[in-house]
Parts: sequence; structure tokens; C-alpha cells
Amino acid sequence: MVVVTHPSAQPFRSAPKVLIAGAGVGGLTLALMLHARGVSCRIYEQASTIREVGAGINALPHAIKELAQLGLLPALDAIAVRTSELYYMNRTGQVVWREPRGIAAGFDVPQFSIHRGRLQKVLHDAVIERMGPGAIVTGRKLTGFVQDEGGVTAWFTDSIDGSGSETVRGEVLVGADGIHSVIRGHYYPDQGLPRWNGVQMWRGCADFPAFMDGRSMIIAGGMSGKLVLYPIGEGQNPETRLTNWVVNVRVSDTPHPPGKESWSRRGRLDEVLPHAARFAIPGFDVLGLIRSTDAFFEYPMCDRDPLPRWTHGRVTLLGDAAHPMYPVGSNGAGQAILDARCFADCWVKAEHPWQALLAYEAERLPKTAEIVTLNRKGGPERVIDEVEKLAPAGFTDVDRVLGYDERKAIVRGYAGKAGFTVQQLTKM
Repeated sequence: MVVVTHPSAQPFRSAPKVLIAGAGVGGLTLALMLHARGVSCRIYEQASTIREVGAGINALPHAIKELAQLGLLPALDAIAVRTSELYYMNRTGQVVWREPRGIAAGFDVPQFSIHRGRLQKVLHDAVIERMGPGAIVTGRKLTGFVQDEGGVTAWFTDSIDGSGSETVRGEVLVGADGIHSVIRGHYYPDQGLPRWNGVQMWRGCADFPAFMDGRSMIIAGGMSGKLVLYPIGEGQNPETRLTNWVVNVRVSDTPHPPGKESWSRRGRLDEVLPHAARFAIPGFDVLGLIRSTDAFFEYPMCDRDPLPRWTHGRVTLLGDAAHPMYPVGSNGAGQAILDARCFADCWVKAEHPWQALLAYEAERLPKTAEIVTLNRKGGPERVIDEVEKLAPAGFTDVDRVLGYDERKAIVRGYAGKAGFTVQQLTKM
């Protein structure tokens, strides 16, 4: 794998050309992509420290291919699990669809099951190592910005107590500041709260006996009630894995999500266990895994409607700030990584920053808008909904419920739209 590195790639001493608001997966990847192409940038992060928070995610080959080209594959291999196979099941553990993943599916890079915080740390450490400690400024809340013919001026204050301020200047400003993006809110002040589908998610991870081959992923149940299981790291002994679990249950019909204080509220066993008891995975103790989790958290499953535009002159959006989507199809973080690659490529090809931002938007906005829409329908996991709809009590032969070609069309059709089929990636 060839690492894309500009010959002048080293800590920059000049003022940054690209200001990035947000040190999540998208913002950090963008910084690495720009640095590899010799473009100066700096990240401003509201949190006072970059911590390993969150739970497990899956990074699919289309995203890993980009990170591998940045030379990050060894670091990811050290902390993640190379996913070997994916099982879609109904709530009683009957297999609806199964397929190999990553290397086993013929890709030249793996699919990784990984803790989001660990992925973020790999990216963070790479930024600091390659660009210097000044590349990320933490504890800075964006309070305003203004643009003119020559660039963008942004103002930041201390995010803890609001004291002091910092004025920075760049050629463009990129909002990679998540679903509650300040920059998105500036241009769309009437957008309202994120759109909730009524599904509440409980997410956690614990050291637990390995299941199947120790690298398998299980998704059981449809959009109204779903269980997700997969290992995201080595366990405390050879027989265990750090195992990620998610329980999704539709609990409301209102489109209005709970208040922001409920977005990462610590979960309670008496709330989640009755929902988890609806699932039965042969040979796996679902309730035992949840009970063994020291702390887990709950979140509403939210997204936002696709925007008519991301770019306003010298300001644009990236990742969840641009296209927050339901966490189905293992695709949210991956699309942010693809955004970053596209932005960096457009930047070096363009003669003017406006041209770069508009080209980036033209390439990425339609694709991500389509994925947001597909995820609302269940993404590739919709195959489970379709089978459960036709056979709610289970089945003896899934082919007699929904034919192989019909199931394949649902799963592979999504992969094609999201850009991670083997054929698409081998052309790159």
C-alpha cells in the first residue's frame, strides 16, 4: 500500500490555510489528508481533552483503504478486530443472510470492528506526531466567524468558563463539529432539533467469552427492535474478547428527540434488560453480556434532513455536521472519512478555495443524501425487516420466505450506493 505523503509533510510554521472546527473522526482525518498533500491546517476542538469515549463502530473497507494510504493500518491492526463474517438474523437467531467481510470477502484491506475512542486516538496521535502539538487546540468553542474576499476570521472562547478569546484567520473554515454543529446552525437557524425515529439505543462493551470465530458480527432483528453484537478488541485472556453490544428499541412515535442531556445518559439494567430479553442468539448469553458491563449509555437514534447546500463562500461542512445519519449499514464514520479524502483532493486541484469547496460539495452532497434516505429505510439491515414482516414467528427455510436474489438485492444494493463493493474499490 502506497502512503500518500507530500514531500514537505512536516509540522507547519505558517498560518493555517484550512481551519477545522471539531476533532472527531472527520476533522482529524481531514487534517491528515491535507497535511499529506502539503496543505497547512489546524483543528479547534470544544472539549478540553481528547478522550477515548463512545462504544464500538465498524470501519468498512472503503474507509480503511483511505486510512491505509495514510500509513495507519498497523496502528489500527494493533487495537481492532478484523471482521471476518456478518450474520443478519431474526430475533430468535435464525439466519436471514450471511456473508464474509473485509479480506475474507475479497477486499485488499480489512473491515475493522473498533472502539470509536480508540480509532479517534489513532487519528489524534498521528496528527500530533506528523503536524506537531499545536495542530490541535482543545478547549475552544467557536463563537462566531466572518468571511471576506481574502479569507475567514473565526473567534473562539474558552469552552469551560468562557474566559478569554482567540481570533484566528484562514482561507476557509470547515465545520466538522457533529450533529449539533454550530456552523450548520449559523446557516440554518430554523432547522430545529435533530429528527428522531423513536428508537432508543443502549450501547456498551465488556470482556466476554468469544463467540463463533472470535471475529464475527451479528445483527438480529429489524428497526423496531434490534440487537447488535461484535468484538472490538482482544480480551483479558485468549478465550475472551472486548465485546460491543447495542440494543435498539422503538419507544416513541414522536419525531422530537429527548433533550441533549439524554444523549449520553448512563443506562440502567432495569430499563434495558426487558428489551434485551426479546432476543435469543443460539449459544450466546445476551443478558449475561449486558449484566457484565460496568457502564453503558443510551442515545436517541437521530439524523437530520439532507441540506440543499453545505458550502457558503469559504465555509463548508463535513461528516455528521453535513449529513448525520442513522447508525445502520456501518457507514457514518466511513462517510466522514470519504468526505475528508474528497475535500483534500478538491483542494489541491482547484485554483481558488471557492472552487475547491463547491467541487467537494458537488461530489459528496448527493451521495451522502442518498445514504441518509436509505438508512431511514433500514439500509442493508432492511433484509431482516422484510423477512420478519413475512414470517413473524420464524421460518424453516428462509428461501421460501424471501428468495436469495431478493435478499441479495437489498444487501448488495446498499453496498453499491454507499461505495463499498469489491468492484468499486478495486477500480480505485
